[in-house]
Amino acid sequence: MEKTILKTKDLTMIFGGLTAVSKLNLDIKENQIYGLIGPNGAGKTTAFNMITGVYMPTEGEVVFDGVDISKYKPNKITNLGVARTFQNIRLFSTMTVIENVMVARHLRMGANLPEAILRLPSYKKKHQESYDEAMELLKKVDLEKEAGELATSLPYGKQRRLEIARALATTPKLLLLDEPAAGMNPQESIELMNFIAKIRDQFSLTILMIEHHMQVVMGICEKITVLDYGQSIAIGNPEEIQNNQRVIEAYLGVE
Repeated sequence: MEKTILKTKDLTMIFGGLTAVSKLNLDIKENQIYGLIGPNGAGKTTAFNMITGVYMPTEGEVVFDGVDISKYKPNKITNLGVARTFQNIRLFSTMTVIENVMVARHLRMGANLPEAILRLPSYKKKHQESYDEAMELLKKVDLEKEAGELATSLPYGKQRRLEIARALATTPKLLLLDEPAAGMNPQESIELMNFIAKIRDQFSLTILMIEHHMQVVMGICEKITVLDYGQSIAIGNPEEIQNNQRVIEAYLGVE
């Protein structure tokens, strides 16, 4: 029997009387690539923000790996094994590629402040381990040659890959990708699809993604939930979603 890694129960977010997400129920299995799609303003990013602790849900629960994380802060949720990327790439612009990954590795490094300030041998050892692990991760995502370059000097597609690599550096079980194909040309989108499938297998990940690029969604997601005006209007595999009349109406409008 497949293990559920993320479950939301009647997840609801109300902002000043406006319901952004209403009774969202997700059931995501381990190692699944799951899509959350819908028109602009459907509530997708709000759902991500509740799952990652940015917003505390007005109602409902978020259960990750058997633990109710609905009231947890983002750092605690990250420590449990949930990582995310953002629609707008958020790299540290003054840092190199490897430094961006090492920042995320520090979460797992375990060094304390006195060790770091005094540069004790124990800190130097942990720092070297962090560097080695970051370099190993860059090799796995084909960015080791760019390790010493400024993060923002990379082409757009590689910046997106670096942002995903930085999320991977926190050793997540669940990776949330917020519109990873945004701004990409068709060739970059195909490369991204292959990359996401590769890291899922390589890192034994479960992936939940928001995406507007339908070729990417239908090409990679095994199951999809469609939101419209904060409500789930369809759940199914890509073929079922593509042929669902309510989904077609939500995207194209009804005459």
